[in-house]
Amino acid sequence: MPRNPAEHHAVSSASPLTSPVDEIESDTPLAHPPEIQEQSSLPGLDGAPVRWFDADRKEPYTHIHPFQEQHDTSVEFFYKPITLTALGVGFTILAYVAMTQDVLREGQEKQRIGVYAAVASFLLFSMIQFRDGPFIRPHPAFWRMVLGINLLYELALVFLLFQDLDSARSMMKYLDPNLGRPLPEKSYAENCDLTVDNVWNAIDIFCLAHALGWFGKALILRDYWFCWILSVAFEFAEYSLQHQLANFAECWWDHWILDVLVCNWLGTYLGMKCCQYFEVKGYIWRGFRQTRGIRSKTKRVISQFSPHDWTTFKWEGTASFMHYFTVVLLLAVFLAAELNPFYLKALLWMEPDHPFVIARLMGVFLCALPAVRELYQYVNDPRRAVRMGQHVWLLLATIGTEMLAITKWSQGQFPEPLPRSFGQPAARRYLRRHQRNGKPKNA
Repeated sequence: MPRNPAEHHAVSSASPLTSPVDEIESDTPLAHPPEIQEQSSLPGLDGAPVRWFDADRKEPYTHIHPFQEQHDTSVEFFYKPITLTALGVGFTILAYVAMTQDVLREGQEKQRIGVYAAVASFLLFSMIQFRDGPFIRPHPAFWRMVLGINLLYELALVFLLFQDLDSARSMMKYLDPNLGRPLPEKSYAENCDLTVDNVWNAIDIFCLAHALGWFGKALILRDYWFCWILSVAFEFAEYSLQHQLANFAECWWDHWILDVLVCNWLGTYLGMKCCQYFEVKGYIWRGFRQTRGIRSKTKRVISQFSPHDWTTFKWEGTASFMHYFTVVLLLAVFLAAELNPFYLKALLWMEPDHPFVIARLMGVFLCALPAVRELYQYVNDPRRAVRMGQHVWLLLATIGTEMLAITKWSQGQFPEPLPRSFGQPAARRYLRRHQRNGKPKNA
């Protein structure tokens, strides 16, 4: 927590409570002339204030490096640029696997091993050479690898974008031989009477998935209203698109009671409580070496997997046109990111619980954490974030490429037209018409 400047200089550099930053700053003079102190408190050159429209970003005082901290000097090895060492180790492993016939003979699928080796080589490069993002815990290299995974997924989507649907389905069989088979349509609106038995039968593992998903969205957006708008908007999107995907057809109480008021609210509430905890938590940036006692050292190790600090998001959608445009864009992108996996799994014939579907959801969650943080700083602190961050740029490209692939592959796949007049009575007539040819849920 911040301390009084006088108390800060009073702590000796030999004190066990001194952090690495304190040790560096302890060599500075204890006092300055009054005129120097007055000038040093003002921004700009020689203490002269600089207006934002007069600022020259080429001057040294404007060279602000965002997202950096004084790292823990007691684990200096993990922050040293060991690029040549990593290159040597990676090349040795690559040569052993490629040149040893026993290893290739055990694999029997040399093409698949080659793809895995190419992916591993790219991720190693991304961990070492990509720029750092807004997060530094547990290590900046972890978030560089997340960016590398996002880039690999984007490149795979670009490749599939130029294939027809049958070719894309055939290519998915290379990743999982069990794929490539048509899936039966499943509807959740056969019996919509509000009874205890019907509600109990509707509760399944996907209710937990709903709650966990909205817990993650709350950590990403950090705003109650944002989550509520998205939750309601997604249910209306299901109403509007149930003529294409049968699993969007749900009972009214499944939409608004089980999903919105129970699962989504519970996940959002717990996620916002977690955000509030991180907001009021006391952060101590003390190194491992400066921490004494087994209990304190254990807490320091565990804290490495928690946020280094926390920023509360205040989107202020009506503050300016830029804020309004950002809020609308973020809502649209989030809604598209929610709908895309439903279409992808239906078009590529994947079950909802397939590992590829789960991996996509978890990957987008990890990519969205730094992306939304970069977007927030880009909008609210333009002098520090002079350009859009790499995470948000790549995630926008990924969601857009998914939409392009879905649009291309959907041609001729959904012949049922959209109902002309829509509302709750029209939805009931639409569902009853399809119930005559549908099968019971338990069957």
